[in-house]
Amino acid sequence: MEDIAILGVGMHPWGKWGRNFVEYGTFAARKALEDAQIEWSEVGFISGAITVRCGYPGYVAGSTMARALGFNGTQVASSYAACASGATALSVARGQILSGACDVALVVGADTTPDGFLAPNDGVRTDDTDWLRFHMVGATNPVYFGLHARRRMEMYGATHEDFALVKVKNSKHAVFNENARFNKEYELEDIYASPVVSDPLRLLEICTTSDGGAAVVVSSLDYAKSLGVDDPVRISAIALNTPTYPDPLIDLPYLATDSSANTVPNEIGFKESIGKHVYEEAGVGPEDVDVAEVYDLASSMELDWYEQLGFCQPGEAEILLRDGSTSIGGRIPVNPSGGLGAFGEAVPAQAIAQVCELNWQLAQRAGKRQVKGARIGITANQGLFGHGSSVLLRR
Repeated sequence: MEDIAILGVGMHPWGKWGRNFVEYGTFAARKALEDAQIEWSEVGFISGAITVRCGYPGYVAGSTMARALGFNGTQVASSYAACASGATALSVARGQILSGACDVALVVGADTTPDGFLAPNDGVRTDDTDWLRFHMVGATNPVYFGLHARRRMEMYGATHEDFALVKVKNSKHAVFNENARFNKEYELEDIYASPVVSDPLRLLEICTTSDGGAAVVVSSLDYAKSLGVDDPVRISAIALNTPTYPDPLIDLPYLATDSSANTVPNEIGFKESIGKHVYEEAGVGPEDVDVAEVYDLASSMELDWYEQLGFCQPGEAEILLRDGSTSIGGRIPVNPSGGLGAFGEAVPAQAIAQVCELNWQLAQRAGKRQVKGARIGITANQGLFGHGSSVLLRR
């Protein structure tokens, strides 16, 4: 499949601002348009990532953002895939461009989140697994994070210190990111002093909920060239994978794994398949990746992604962490933005924010958190109910 160009990116800083999500989205969109040096009137398609916490305007996010920017007749779509919503919205825009339906598209995601845990929408829905896991067993998101962390400890010998070191590493990156909500540098003592939330994970090892927005302007390569952009950062592949039965790992929001009693186990797992898809589509491998932005809802999950994206063999993630390979300046820096631990969840925006960061990295515009010489970057994200996503960028 042909590449598309990134013309511009923009973000509203993450925080707990308590304002309407539209404000964050339009701020990010205008920043992206300014970065692309094009006018809103030139956009042929707007792809909105849906938020389910902000009333009906959130459900029709594309149209809501178009109205906020000024209705001008542009084509529109809205997508929801939980934490993978941003990547899904980007995939829709990519399809429009490659089909010839438009030359340039704007992808926007923004959210205003509640304090505390993300919870199901109001009402009684006994056939809704997400509702049941809260009301039947009290399984908030951190419960699942703790289960995965404990599994890693049992299978590979990971330690409390390993999980804390992920947070320490990412906080050193976030210090240089003006869009991060938490840009304070933490040491091991700070992590250990924070309370346990979901054993073995502590408060500073689990991402919070945040408000924020992110946007990307994408176009055909011919359109980019017509603007004088001959060497843009390009999107070469997008994965929107679902699991393959049987899935042996319990994941949000399910209450049990698939039975594999009478089936043959899959050769690779769900999350491994996400990276495999984009590598094959782009014609590269994990050894070609220079920088990665991954979905670290908990610090332990970042370690899993090292292996799931093929940066090392199962059980070797802690080695990469401890020898500095995944720090800026190492062999494969992961989360140079600071990751979700520094940002928090603004659900429809976060997969787009990952693309923003990698665009800055590949364009050599990341300032003091720059990964030198980065040419290929990969994102990894996952939404509830089996929405896997990854975007591969290169220059």
